[in-house]
Amino acid sequence: MCGRYTLFTDEEYQDIRKIIRAVQEKGHEVKTGEIYPTNPAPILVWEGKETVPQAVKWGWPKFQGSGVLINARAETAEEKNLFRKSVYTRRCVVPTTGFYEWDQEKAKYRFILPHANTLYLAGLYNEFQGERRFLILTTEANASVSFIHSRMPVIIFREMIDTWLEDTEKAVHMLHWQQPELHIATQ
Repeated sequence: MCGRYTLFTDEEYQDIRKIIRAVQEKGHEVKTGEIYPTNPAPILVWEGKETVPQAVKWGWPKFQGSGVLINARAETAEEKNLFRKSVYTRRCVVPTTGFYEWDQEKAKYRFILPHANTLYLAGLYNEFQGERRFLILTTEANASVSFIHSRMPVIIFREMIDTWLEDTEKAVHMLHWQQPELHIATQ
């Protein structure tokens, strides 16, 4: 599960800074630093014939009870009525500077992609009562994460963002790709 992630805006995070600037130029604000469910955050979506950033709230409302759905299993998203249409027509990318997982003793670890400042996560979005909301797709954790948690986000490499957003057939295939090795951030 991915229950929080980071969106740092220090000088070395140029991709993140560019995305946030584009969202702000449209008159929208997003949270930076540690991102929690229900925070407004930037996502990338396919509009027309290009990838565009938008400010969207994290978490789909639950239909029974309170709270939000923040993750969906990539392995079954295509089969579930709640997610199927979004898998085919409403995919998004969640730009981050890392994500957090907690071990059984509640110690918090931030995972990052080595040699890259930005970690792009696969997501889905939908409209709920006129408000766009997103969630993050997860998969079985590989060895770099599984010693902390059994799930990890589906990672989209920067050069594959447009493919994930625009090409449904390839996107469905990408849900089952082997995930890259991640590192635990030391700071």
